[in-house]
Amino acid sequence: MIDALSDYYSRYNSNVHRSVHTLGEEATAAYEASREKVARFVGTKAQNLVFVRGTTEATNLVRFAWGHRSVHKGDLLVTTLMEHHSNIVPWQLLAQATGARLEFVGLTQDGKLDAAKLEALLGQSPKLVAVAHSSNVLGTVNDVADICAKARRAGATTVVDGAQAVPHMPVDVESMGADFYAFSGHKMLGPTGIGGLVGKKEVLEEMEPFHGGGEMIKEVFLDHSTWNDVPYKFEAGTVNIADAIGLGAAVDYLSELGMDRVRRHDVAILKYAIETLQRVKGFRFYGPADPAARAGVLSFNLADIHPHDLATILDEEGIAIRSGHHCAQPLMKWLDIPAASRASFYLYNSPEDVDALKAGLERANEVFKV
Repeated sequence: MIDALSDYYSRYNSNVHRSVHTLGEEATAAYEASREKVARFVGTKAQNLVFVRGTTEATNLVRFAWGHRSVHKGDLLVTTLMEHHSNIVPWQLLAQATGARLEFVGLTQDGKLDAAKLEALLGQSPKLVAVAHSSNVLGTVNDVADICAKARRAGATTVVDGAQAVPHMPVDVESMGADFYAFSGHKMLGPTGIGGLVGKKEVLEEMEPFHGGGEMIKEVFLDHSTWNDVPYKFEAGTVNIADAIGLGAAVDYLSELGMDRVRRHDVAILKYAIETLQRVKGFRFYGPADPAARAGVLSFNLADIHPHDLATILDEEGIAIRSGHHCAQPLMKWLDIPAASRASFYLYNSPEDVDALKAGLERANEVFKV
């Protein structure tokens, strides 16, 4: 990925879609080749993939370009308590702007969606259902294909947050049936500031542009403009060329490894981590106990040690964890905790890393005299 970025900047750094010189043609070809790779990786066609900065921009694109045209006063918007803020706040803002109401699907004690509550809300004919493919805190993997099918029968448009799923498991958006599917490149060995929004072509074509300016137009007159074809209608101005190309290189790497292998590794390392870390005094984790029911994150607390203090101690041991509310404050309130620690496992982690984390937690217990 780093080599791909360096190659672009050092050898053919040029804008795309607007020059006939050699550098411009090469940059355009590389940018569009990356779109083809990434689209294929998530199970869709290139024409359905809009490059964005990440999942947050993707959901906000849907909020503005679809929501303000499609949602009206009194409409029901549905999301869940396990969502990242980027799949809550845009819908709060949309509800406030349109007079729609926002309702949440609750959770069961083992960190799964409350199926009865979801069915009840679907029975009210919602306009939107927004759900995480996998929780960034609990690790819970939701059956989004089933949720999308039920939402479609209820007349709802679906938005799936795939930020924690695309890096960790095979994803096929077309078979899933989501109207919109969002993901971020930096979680899948790619650069920061790049990601994707997959949308059904007919839905994208009906939407208004997100930004106005160059390249998203066909013709501009003094009194009106006409829009470019999808997906270019949503990629105004100078796009993030280098990082899109870098994301394509990351996808090449993951495709060569095979996402089935990545998924098996995730489950194995989670199984080992849950079994190993539960032997540490005061350790408690959140989400499903079955590693096959979750993606590669393990959120936990250790006795009454604050996660920030714990993260500081572990950092001294060369162990990097996330601490805080993880951009999921409603979920923290539901769990009745101020914050949590989170170990994020990926294809480069080994059982030895888990052993090091266990030793670090035991040292923290000694420091805090647990």
